[in-house]
Amino acid sequence: MLSVLVLAWFGAGLVAAIQRDYFTDTPVNCGDWGTIALTVAAGPLNYLGMNPKVTECQLPEPSR
Repeated sequence: MLSVLVLAWFGAGLVAAIQRDYFTDTPVNCGDWGTIALTVAAGPLNYLGMNPKVTECQLPEPSR
């Protein structure tokens, strides 16, 4: 039962990301990827007014 709820939650977030046209252009930076990930993770909260955005992020540099 819990797995069905989790799938429905992330499914609602994926539908919200598709409706916001996040997949029409290829994401070019980690901010775009972060926005997509947060939108999917927010699930049905997107339909209650939540509009998560990641404007800037920095990936860690690999060690030498």
